[in-house]
Amino acid sequence: MTARYDYSAWDGTQDSSDLDPDEALAQLTDELLAGGDLDAAMRRLMRIGMRTPSGERVMGLREMLERMRHRRAELLSRGDPDGRLARVAEELGEIVREEHQGIDALEDAARRSGDARRAQLTAGSAAERRISLDLLPDDVAGRLRALQGHDFVSSEARAHLDDLVERLRREVTDAYFSDMAGAMSSADPAQLERVRRAFDQLNRMLEQRERGAPLDPTFEQFMEEFGDLFGGAASLDELLSQLADRLAAAETMWRSMSTGQRAELRSIAESLLEDLDLRWQVERLAQNLRRVVPEADWHGRHRFAGGVPLGLGEVTDLAQQASAIERAEDVLRAASSPSALGEIDLDEVRALVGDDVARSLERLARLARDLEEAGLIEHHGARTELTPAGVRRLGQRALGDVFSQLRRDHLGDHQATTVGSGHDREETTRPYEYGDPFTLDLGRTVHHALRRAGAGVPVRLDASDFEIVETEALSRAATVLAVDLSMSMPMRDNFVPAKKMALALHALISTRFPRDYLGIVGFSEVAREIKPEELPTAMWDYVYGTNLQHALLVARTMLAHQHGTKQIIVVTDGEPTAHVEPDGEVFFNYPPDSETLRRTMAEVVRCTRMGITINVFALDVERTMFPFVEQIARVNGGRTFSTSPDALGGYVLVDFLRHRRTLRHAG
Repeated sequence: MTARYDYSAWDGTQDSSDLDPDEALAQLTDELLAGGDLDAAMRRLMRIGMRTPSGERVMGLREMLERMRHRRAELLSRGDPDGRLARVAEELGEIVREEHQGIDALEDAARRSGDARRAQLTAGSAAERRISLDLLPDDVAGRLRALQGHDFVSSEARAHLDDLVERLRREVTDAYFSDMAGAMSSADPAQLERVRRAFDQLNRMLEQRERGAPLDPTFEQFMEEFGDLFGGAASLDELLSQLADRLAAAETMWRSMSTGQRAELRSIAESLLEDLDLRWQVERLAQNLRRVVPEADWHGRHRFAGGVPLGLGEVTDLAQQASAIERAEDVLRAASSPSALGEIDLDEVRALVGDDVARSLERLARLARDLEEAGLIEHHGARTELTPAGVRRLGQRALGDVFSQLRRDHLGDHQATTVGSGHDREETTRPYEYGDPFTLDLGRTVHHALRRAGAGVPVRLDASDFEIVETEALSRAATVLAVDLSMSMPMRDNFVPAKKMALALHALISTRFPRDYLGIVGFSEVAREIKPEELPTAMWDYVYGTNLQHALLVARTMLAHQHGTKQIIVVTDGEPTAHVEPDGEVFFNYPPDSETLRRTMAEVVRCTRMGITINVFALDVERTMFPFVEQIARVNGGRTFSTSPDALGGYVLVDFLRHRRTLRHAG
């Protein structure tokens, strides 16, 4: 059999570079950790945009708005609606000249005929027609109406006038009802009567609905009879919205003209609609729609800056497109969450501004929905919060980011290589050796005995038959991570790296060492316990003070009822400047007061007596600036690390894993 391949045109749906929920959450991480507000983080991501794993950029609202502004300016620079009146005036001037030429030719032919009577009568008639042309009104609308009643001599001039009137009628009807322009400009009386009935029934339906009366005809009956005139709307509301947008754009078109030009062209338009017996119906519909669809852009005004004269329908098209872009801009400016972007018609955006903007808009609009469907976020009233699964994903991502920054020869898998007694059975077995724990695999041991001695009972065992189940050496560690949340942390850009490290450490312990305990303490003026699920939204405190004494006290209390080896990991960018007095009041002083240092060291001694190791990670400041931290190491036996914010995560996690490996070997 030969392989068969089917190909289809690219339509965008084949794109595999869309953000998955995990990647979308990762894009929010830094902003969420810095601000502690998921809604604010999503709003910022909406403003600045993001990149997909394949490197494709998703535009933010800021860039989309700029694109829309440029596109709107481009539309408005295409032509000059005021120039249309000048073109009509020019054509009327040409028609008058053609008529003069026709009169001259008629008079000349009469003279050359040799018939004196004919020449005399023709001369009189020619004089009357010339006077009629000389007395034409100065304004374009009046001149057009006067010429429509003129008794033309020139068939060319008459045909030219009829063509101009037909084009103007089509322009006027196209300006108000683009889908109906052909039907409304038709000279067929039956077709015009059908258009009039459609307008009348539509107006009656609107007025009935306003009164709360049943619709007669129903929308379905109306569309069955007149659907070809209205662009196939699926509901009455959709039809009204389409008509309101068009009529509002026509109003914008009129307002875009200078006062004099608008008066003359509007007079021409009303005259042509009156000729069709449609003026009253159009005005009636406009009034009804203003009440029923007040949200349409009835008061919009666009300034056209081009130099090319445009027809009324063309100007209305541009005004309608500009208004649609403006509406989309308004939605983007007001959007406080990705879900608000769903109000925008993506097909309209694609047609008006381009596919790249529409695709970016669609992805941003899907952001919150995809995260919610993946179980990573949930809504609580007006607030959006991470779910426990979302917190875990953030931690796993932070853990992956930290590990990816480490050289492989600095961090391996850190599995224990020694084997000892314990409680967790492994899947592997091996022959018993002297000194091994006597954890027999009975099935394999009996099998060896039967193979050696043959079938029969009783089964007699020999030492060579013994096969044991290997057990994993077990150890348990209890850790409290104490993170400085004083004002200096965000001021020195240490806050986000510290939170990322805490998330990564929590993810590491909960996945690799589920029996271990991890507590988290945040401290500034005072210390407080932070639950792991609160980590992403935990914020630094708007207070002064680094109360390491209280942090060690809270951490020691949390470790008091834990089993296994115990340690406190302190992450700070300064020395102790605050402590809690016996009466519960907080004392603060900078530079550090001797009483603060004394009380803090007293807590270090208490921790040491409880067998708690204290490891301190000092950020940004040289070690010589941390004499007290070095004293902690001397008294407690722990270690002091001086590191940068970028390397903090790697330092803490590598040290923790080395500590765990030591425990496993000791086990």
